[in-house]
Amino acid sequence: MPIDDRDQSQELDQLVDDYSERGMSRREFMRRAGALGLSLSAAAALLEACGGGSGNSSSVIQSNTVDLVNVWSGEEQDSFNAVVAPWKQQTGNKINLETTRDLDTLLTSRLRANNPPDIAILPNPAKMQQLAGQGKLIPLDSFLDMNQINNDYAKAWTDLGSSNGKLYAIFYKAANKGTIWYNPAAFSSAGYTTPATWQDLITLSTNIANGGKFPWSMGVSSGTASGWPAADWIDHIFLLNSGPDMYDKWVAHKIPWTDPSVKAAFQMFGQIAAGPHFINGAPQSILATGFQEASYLPFDSPPKAYLYYLGDFTAGFISTQFPHAVAGTDYNFFPFPTINPTYTGAVTGGADVVVAMRNTTAVQSLIKYLATAQAQEIWVKRGGFTSVNKSVSLSAYPDAVTKASAQMLTAATTFRFGADDLMPPAVENAFWKATLSFISNPGQLDSILSSMESTASQAYSS
Repeated sequence: MPIDDRDQSQELDQLVDDYSERGMSRREFMRRAGALGLSLSAAAALLEACGGGSGNSSSVIQSNTVDLVNVWSGEEQDSFNAVVAPWKQQTGNKINLETTRDLDTLLTSRLRANNPPDIAILPNPAKMQQLAGQGKLIPLDSFLDMNQINNDYAKAWTDLGSSNGKLYAIFYKAANKGTIWYNPAAFSSAGYTTPATWQDLITLSTNIANGGKFPWSMGVSSGTASGWPAADWIDHIFLLNSGPDMYDKWVAHKIPWTDPSVKAAFQMFGQIAAGPHFINGAPQSILATGFQEASYLPFDSPPKAYLYYLGDFTAGFISTQFPHAVAGTDYNFFPFPTINPTYTGAVTGGADVVVAMRNTTAVQSLIKYLATAQAQEIWVKRGGFTSVNKSVSLSAYPDAVTKASAQMLTAATTFRFGADDLMPPAVENAFWKATLSFISNPGQLDSILSSMESTASQAYSS
């Protein structure tokens, strides 16, 4: 039986209220509007009036629920729940969490269905730049206090989170990949001192080797992702040697893989990986050993090596394997040594990126909250979280080692994500495999880089 005009008007009012207050998807809105007798064009016009147009719509939808997707699980998800608990209690709002290890596929699927999440937490800024360019993101500077943001975050971080002069991302949970791990007690006993420059590092390594000991531990085995720890080495060396402009050109394939700057980064990595008496059982041991297991060797008693390079998350491997080890006394790191003094203070790493895909009152409220030092300190105190917010108190970090890593990131003169993580998947995978080939046979570097260039030329042109 047809609905009379009064009933239809009431039904439409209810539909608008449901869309505004409950965060209804566009698909559901259009379905219900059609069921009420609206044409497709009339339903679309009504949706636009509700603020449901493009991602950059200035209209703010009333809502008390946030649909949020991320890649966290286990302890990370528990910690995030602890972070948002005060916000939920204070606002009465709710969060619907969806976790996936294939975030790109999920977002692509939901965008095709015209049903984006309210907030996505991305593992790197490459996807953010893509989505911003497609008009799928809400500019955060349209509602954040930018004076406060610029006070809390170094320009390097706001620049990374911006596109065409607008801020689209808050950098949240960060990783510092400028850390070389060592045993302070073993160093002191042997009379070693931490190096400040690359040449100092090679000299120290040579002195340890000449004393009949192995200076380095290294492992790059990681299942189908084997090789990524070596790529981290090369990424970091490249940034510190050739600088951010060349680094960006490398990532964007504006220089070929055969460029002298790329070759130099591989060769410097080879000074360690293929150093004389530097790594026990190399090269086979490097290829066969897991990156986590390799981190243990400097902290065995007696130490089986003295130096190990990997990001600051290595502290978790060490503290779990050696539960009685005291941070700062039994294990510590020193910053990756200077290569080119022009780029002193540059750091590679990673960070989770918070972006908004729908403009609702609840989204604005949650992002304002997540950007604050107070919210981030909750996870910092729980461990496993490094913040780049300068207003986060260093006293919130559970030990001196995590505190020092945070200081490195907040003070970084230049920050870049690991280059391989920003490259097309085909290039990233080929890069990892290339490092394995290089470790096996450094003499084939020219051929390896030529093959990489062929892969990159095809991937970037498609």
